[in-house]
Amino acid sequence: MATTQQSTTKQDILEYLLKHTQATALELAEVLDVSPQAIRRHLKDLEADNLVVYFIPDQVAMGRPQHLYQLSQRGREQLQRNVSRFTDGYGEFAVSLLDALAETVGSEQVKTILQKQWERKAQEYWERVGKGSLQERVANLVELRKAEGFMAEFHPVESDDNGGEKFIFIEHTCAISNVAESFPSVCGHELEMFAAILPDCSVERTHWLIHGEHRCGYLVQKR
Repeated sequence: MATTQQSTTKQDILEYLLKHTQATALELAEVLDVSPQAIRRHLKDLEADNLVVYFIPDQVAMGRPQHLYQLSQRGREQLQRNVSRFTDGYGEFAVSLLDALAETVGSEQVKTILQKQWERKAQEYWERVGKGSLQERVANLVELRKAEGFMAEFHPVESDDNGGEKFIFIEHTCAISNVAESFPSVCGHELEMFAAILPDCSVERTHWLIHGEHRCGYLVQKR
């Protein structure tokens, strides 16, 4: 049981660093409700496994320097593998299949096929997201994406003078990253899909994993 708890805490640390970029040991202890001493032991183990790294920021005030921890490249890759472990085989098959289709019928025809597939996916999502409030629909969308292997979440954004509801919808990992790398048009189709299932909203991409950022992000705003 103790080993399982330790593994769970280490995984929680990695996921928190993925979502928040960096954190101190004290911040992790408070958020995860674990003693600072235990957190530091976990961080030491993760550092030994080359999953996290730390740096010491410039100190403004006197006192003991606070190490800031963040994921190493290996740590980020391991999290992606963990989240996508059930979909990686399908992703590799999909890339191979799309490559074969492109050689057989041409790249333009493949684009048309992908467009049709995403239109069907949008219809399925629209039916499952429902017709509740915008917050309810975005929450349902997050759960659908989680079930498909994406590490997704959403947060409200303070409304401007127009008073429209706003939410930031974030995917920290991508279950179809290998497909997106070979066929980046699927990312455009995803954006179109989100807009289609939230027809009373504008959907704007704010972050993009394929461009080297740490997440895919979308600003959803009620019109």
